[in-house]
Amino acid sequence: MKLKDQFRFIRQNMKKNRMRVFMTILASAMSVAFLIVLASVAFGLHNTVIKDTIESPEVTQIEVAGKDTGNGNVESLTDDNISTIEALEGVNAVTRAKNIMQETRYLTEGYEISTQTMQSHFPSMENAGIELSEGTIPEAKDEVAVGYHFVLNLMKDDVDPEKVEYDEDGNLLPEYRFSNDIIGQTFDLEFKRMEDGEEITETVPVTVTGVLEKPGREWAWDQNVYITDEKLAEIEAVTGTSKAMLADPANAEKDNGYDNATVYADDLEAVKSVMTSLEEDGYYVYSIVSEMGQINTLFNIAKAGLIFIGTIAILIASIGIFNTMTMAVTERAPDIGIMKAIGASPKVIKRIFLLESTYIGLVGAVIGIAVSYVISIAVNFALPMILEAAFGEELPAGLQFSSIPFSLVLIAVVICLGVTMLSGLRPAKRATEIDVLKAMRREV
Repeated sequence: MKLKDQFRFIRQNMKKNRMRVFMTILASAMSVAFLIVLASVAFGLHNTVIKDTIESPEVTQIEVAGKDTGNGNVESLTDDNISTIEALEGVNAVTRAKNIMQETRYLTEGYEISTQTMQSHFPSMENAGIELSEGTIPEAKDEVAVGYHFVLNLMKDDVDPEKVEYDEDGNLLPEYRFSNDIIGQTFDLEFKRMEDGEEITETVPVTVTGVLEKPGREWAWDQNVYITDEKLAEIEAVTGTSKAMLADPANAEKDNGYDNATVYADDLEAVKSVMTSLEEDGYYVYSIVSEMGQINTLFNIAKAGLIFIGTIAILIASIGIFNTMTMAVTERAPDIGIMKAIGASPKVIKRIFLLESTYIGLVGAVIGIAVSYVISIAVNFALPMILEAAFGEELPAGLQFSSIPFSLVLIAVVICLGVTMLSGLRPAKRATEIDVLKAMRREV
């Protein structure tokens, strides 16, 4: 019996029981669609997270906190360390900073703000591609740059801080904050020094020449003030301590190292090699790239779990296939007897019923795939609008709730075909065991 004749025989017999076959195919299609749509949620959210991470400017940045000197001791980064890091292959620039070791206050024309002050190496910031939202990079000793949120939280000094109101982003409402042009504005930088056990307030003038761009991540906050090397030296001369540490100059520790440095790699591929080199040299490093491995692991576990749940649905649908094929063997007993009588081998008969069960699974899989794509498109289009209407909050741009890659489709098809073939295996074997004489007398 030729393969073409076998397929003709299968189609003819399926047409005799269209409703039963249709319901079986429908159950297979629903189970496949359920598996794909369920797992597509994990694929969609995974793609969104990875896309946001890769597109983030921080993806090529490596934070260096210090260097291990042995026995668990960590030392601050020195100029020699910075030069060594800059010489590594794949490194574009290295920014570095020294933090003033006390809270500083800035006052100007009835406004004030308490914030962190740090010395920055502005040439390396320019090499790293750090941009300003307005103004220019400081060059003179008394010039400073401020973080994006500095002016948004520069508050009137005659307002009770407990009665101040903030907007939804955490910034001062316009009526409480500085509203003039910040560029060119002169401030009194207020800090303290120790003398005979008492704190004495000192001030030095600074002028804002630039405002940094808004941080790339929504949760990031930057209201720091960035001063020059010369300005830090002036403040240290007043306090008599390294980094203006609020301590007795006679007992204060000497620490002229950088508190942190940020390495800017040439591209994403270079990040891994640079991190490996730094870790081998004893540096404590951190990068978003190191988090991506953990993120991938978590989402892969989620994908596997959802695919497993979807597989259970296909297994349930396979009960219908098993029932359909069992009924088919019973109803076609005379036909099977005739085929055996004219010389059809058990192998051919078994193949016919396995092909039929596989055919049912394949048609169901194709329909299920088409339906799942329609549902995925509908979910990505409608669900954001529903959530925004229900909760009144705008969702992040580019958020993808469902994504169906080819690999997911392939997995679903393989699982569906595998389960349907197993479902038809027992009925097919039973068909080969039918006695010819009994089949001819319809006594199966």
